[in-house]
Amino acid sequence: MVIRDDHMKYPKQKATHFNVAEAKAHFSTLVRKALQGEDVVIARDNKPLLRLVPVGVPSRAPGSAKGRVAMADDFDAPLEDFAGYEK
Repeated sequence: MVIRDDHMKYPKQKATHFNVAEAKAHFSTLVRKALQGEDVVIARDNKPLLRLVPVGVPSRAPGSAKGRVAMADDFDAPLEDFAGYEK
């Protein structure tokens, strides 16, 4: 499954460029940065070569669960177990 990066939950930021040697030496740090939403670009000869991005982090949109959640009509009714605690 391929998820376009315009649907990723992280906002677009200016990319941080690293050369291949830096990326090799600090790979785990770059992975952490990418997972935190930073745009990490690895370059060769100052030309962007690839982008390090998380796989499959879909975005959440307001209202995306509409119709999937149901609430009982008596949701806010007093509970019998707490009858002694009410005023």
